[in-house]
Amino acid sequence: MDTERRSRATEAFFGRRKGKPLRERQADMMATRLPELKIDLSQPAPKALVELFAKPVDKIRLEIGFGGGEHLIHRAQEHPATGFIGVEPFINSMAKLLAKIEDVKADNIRLYDDDATELLDWLPDASLDQIDLLYPDPWPKRKHWKRRFVSQANLARFHRVLKPGGLFCFASDIDTYVNWTLQHTHRHGGFAWTAEEPSDWLQPFPTWPSTRYEAKARREGRSSAYLTFQRV
Repeated sequence: MDTERRSRATEAFFGRRKGKPLRERQADMMATRLPELKIDLSQPAPKALVELFAKPVDKIRLEIGFGGGEHLIHRAQEHPATGFIGVEPFINSMAKLLAKIEDVKADNIRLYDDDATELLDWLPDASLDQIDLLYPDPWPKRKHWKRRFVSQANLARFHRVLKPGGLFCFASDIDTYVNWTLQHTHRHGGFAWTAEEPSDWLQPFPTWPSTRYEAKARREGRSSAYLTFQRV
């Protein structure tokens, strides 16, 4: 492991990589479909990311930490002319999404199963139309806040890869992380919060499908915030 990889590993933005043993079909999907859909960072990035997709697409959207994959599958079916890149290092979540991709025959999704910062650094400048960061690990203990994905370094990455006018969408049920994100984007200076009135940030994104994380938050009495920032 080289120095950069070692540095990334010590400050990973995600926790464990695997949970319960995979079912037979999930294991088969990981062995066969993931290699077909995984983006190979050992190869130079294409100048136009549309080349990553077998079918013609006119926009590119990245979702970091897609969890159960409900949102990613919903958006991919809702926007068939958009190419989606999903990043998720948790093996069980990746296996679930692969099965869903197979079930609905989605052909506009590519995947990466490791640290999202590696993918972000590989992407060309101004190559994405939107980045979704939905219910990321809040790392609630203060000593772990440096592991939160929203940081000045990662906002700089977002700003570089988003097209001018591109969107960064963030959702969380943790008040301290919502405030953290607002403070960090304001400090960065390259993102404009699109809220026009106080209630905007409490309204889910258009055609929001909800997720199991959101449902859990509501069961536990927590409300969610939905922030949209435009790259300036």
